[in-house]
Amino acid sequence: MAVVPYKEDAADKKSQVAKMFDNIAGKYDFLNHFLSVGTDIYWRRKAVDELRALRPARILDIATGTADFAIETLRAAAPDAHVTGIDISAGMLEVGRQKLVDKKLSHRIKLELADSENLPFGDDTFDAVTASFGVRNFAHLERGLAEMRRVLRPGGQLVILEFSKPTAFPLKQAYNFYFSRVLPVFGKVISKDQSAYTYLPASVQAFPDGAEFVAILGRVGFTNPAWQPLTFGISSIYTARK
Repeated sequence: MAVVPYKEDAADKKSQVAKMFDNIAGKYDFLNHFLSVGTDIYWRRKAVDELRALRPARILDIATGTADFAIETLRAAAPDAHVTGIDISAGMLEVGRQKLVDKKLSHRIKLELADSENLPFGDDTFDAVTASFGVRNFAHLERGLAEMRRVLRPGGQLVILEFSKPTAFPLKQAYNFYFSRVLPVFGKVISKDQSAYTYLPASVQAFPDGAEFVAILGRVGFTNPAWQPLTFGISSIYTARK
């Protein structure tokens, strides 16, 4: 059975995930930085560094949320690059659009409400496709990854940043305690959504990380899939080519 935010809700995972992010959109950025003690900023920078050699001009950011990763990609992109960010949460996109206005980046980054498993773009459209902490929320993982590959041009770069599970003692035990006991308490108090930050650790536990995810990337047709753990395996960067 798929891991969902609201277990008593009859709606499918995609609808529930959209509802959850709509509910926490206003607090999402603060909670990201607070609960990771700012480490999420470092993780995004490391992931974006994977694009530097390519210097992409057309970038698609999947599950863009409030556009933090879309903004970060501009550091490694071509000078005239344009980024399209898509998400299923209208609430998150609303926060992201205001952020782009504040940073005067609306002319370089466009945010659209769209489904990652049914992308509204033609084949071979983008030089790079990215996703930051979003693919574990896909209702159908391989379908979403196949769509990412479809819209990527031949030779284009895939970069995915996602939570993973440490395996070394005692970090594994400390990580599990923080994710299952501490994070849900702070998440609930600050976001006012009881389920959002219990869903997070459950979704991370269910996600096929590391070598298993690399194998999935190869199975859907990507070439040269690779995996780079960050911060003792708390998160990982996955890269591949089309």
